[in-house]
Amino acid sequence: MTFDELLTKVRGMRDTIDISGTNFLAVQVNITGDNSGVFYIEIKDGKINVEPYDYHDRSCGITISSDNFNKLIDGKLDPVAAFTLGKLKVDGDLGKALEFSNLIKKK
Repeated sequence: MTFDELLTKVRGMRDTIDISGTNFLAVQVNITGDNSGVFYIEIKDGKINVEPYDYHDRSCGITISSDNFNKLIDGKLDPVAAFTLGKLKVDGDLGKALEFSNLIKKK
């Protein structure tokens, strides 16, 4: 899957994620490997924005391969296990990364 296809897939998930109770969350996702790229997911004012840019004022950043991110958003890779096994790295607030993973699991 190309980076653009992955971005489109994440944007398509916006309507399936329950963001009630989340006031603000900004996660930068750094995709590594052949189809590398950077995008952010921002939850603000009851809306989810997904854009292919660096987000400098983010809550946290995660770094993960394209294959593992696909598994993560498809529910085939547990985020805590991925972090423990070194498949996912977190920069910044671990609590916000966990909040993000819980939102993905709820979809």
